[in-house]
Amino acid sequence: MSDPDEALAKEAKRGSTRAFESLVRRNQSLVRGFLRRLAAGDAALADDLAQETFVMAWRRIGSFEAKGSFKGWLCRIAYTQFLQNRRSAKASQRREDEVMAMAETFQDDRAAAEARLDLDRVMGVLSPEQRAAMALCYGEGMSHAEAAEALGLPLGTVKSHVVRGRAKVLAEFAGAAA
Repeated sequence: MSDPDEALAKEAKRGSTRAFESLVRRNQSLVRGFLRRLAAGDAALADDLAQETFVMAWRRIGSFEAKGSFKGWLCRIAYTQFLQNRRSAKASQRREDEVMAMAETFQDDRAAAEARLDLDRVMGVLSPEQRAAMALCYGEGMSHAEAAEALGLPLGTVKSHVVRGRAKVLAEFAGAAA
């Protein structure tokens, strides 16, 4: 077995809540970290989405096939939860308000904004797809292939998202340093 979680996943498919609890313990840091990066540092939102991810994973454990890694399958569910949340009107409005507030901060007091600039805010300039690809590849240490599996995207598309996202992040940091 190439995936260390595969045996636990098979037990969970047979209804073992203990096996699933072990899977949660083994993967909760991965899922929370991934979702925090997607949520631009909003820890409360990320934790809520992580909880929803594990609930959904338990409901869908019967559909897990060991064709890919368990963590890839789990990150795919997390990414779907993130996208569904993003589509909701309430989440969209909150994001728009945050972007407007950030833009005003940058215009009103560039020096103060530069002092507060951090990776989470810079990641906010990326598209959701670029942010997800960058978060998995750089933040979680996944290969491009693993990220492609988790996001349900072709390998070349993930590579493009990472390259373009990295360029945007570097440009944002360069602009902040100017």
